[in-house]
Amino acid sequence: MNIRILAIESSCDDTSAAVLVDGVMLSNVMATQEVHKKYGGVIPELASRAHQQNIVPVVDQALKESGLTIREIDVVAFTRGPGLLGSLIVGTSFAKGLAMALDIPLVDVNHLQGHLLSPFITEPGEDKPTPSFPYLSLLVSGGHTQIIKVVDPLNYEVLGKTIDDAVGEAFDKCAKLLDLGYPGGPVIDKLAKDGNANRFVFSKPSIKGLDYSFSGIKTSLLYFLRDNIKADPDFIQGNINDICASYQQTLVDILMKKLVKASLETSIREITLSGGVSANSLLRKTIETEGVKRGWNTYLPQFKYTTDNAAMIGIAGYYRYLSGHRASPNIAPVSRINEI
Repeated sequence: MNIRILAIESSCDDTSAAVLVDGVMLSNVMATQEVHKKYGGVIPELASRAHQQNIVPVVDQALKESGLTIREIDVVAFTRGPGLLGSLIVGTSFAKGLAMALDIPLVDVNHLQGHLLSPFITEPGEDKPTPSFPYLSLLVSGGHTQIIKVVDPLNYEVLGKTIDDAVGEAFDKCAKLLDLGYPGGPVIDKLAKDGNANRFVFSKPSIKGLDYSFSGIKTSLLYFLRDNIKADPDFIQGNINDICASYQQTLVDILMKKLVKASLETSIREITLSGGVSANSLLRKTIETEGVKRGWNTYLPQFKYTTDNAAMIGIAGYYRYLSGHRASPNIAPVSRINEI
């Protein structure tokens, strides 16, 4: 069939472009923005400016690595939302202009759908197992924490979600309180490897159903540090590894309790993990261990597909294109999308 898709992702602070042919990824190029680290979080205005600078060279490099020319592209897929509106405008405008100039179809993609379908990203010659439908996906990132039933590539059911903060925010808040920099997840993960996860105890929420809550554990950490620093000004420095290990263990326990519950209630044993926090080593290890114990088939993303990337937008766009979906040339980006 040879459906050649150029995909563009610009929902937050990473500019990415990928080229896929019949769902097989030929290239996936990304430009990260280091400027946000000194601010302790993403600054929307700086992010959108960086996207404007990066998008042309990133697309050009993706085409070069794929071996295709711009005239050989059949479809342009792009992230419509959710995300930072200024960042989305850059990617959407570029995709619309390119599709119009080439007179080819335009396909919009929900950013979250891209994460959910990331297990299906394959490279030339790669033969890897993929989940069978329906499967459960634990989607964890700085902005989202959800358990989603993926019925097929186009149909999804949210079984549980956070009622306040995302788990990625909980990691970043911990890193900020410990003065570890941004983003916090990777640093906490690294320090936790040399810590005792049973040393300290943090509060766990009691939320009905399959929903999550992470505001309480953030408050618990704040008061914990305040009280201990009052007694010992050097408390953090002397216990940094144990603090990170105990806090991380608590977050993973919270995530896993509801995932196990969802699997039991739905009788689904096909389990996937996606989103930026899916790079966390303890979470990955725990899901694999729990999978062996419960007879799950688990599918963990390669580290390069845990963060926002255009390859996942391309695979989602591929399935949407096959279904007959086409975006209007007047389509506008949206920062929030209520339904997946």
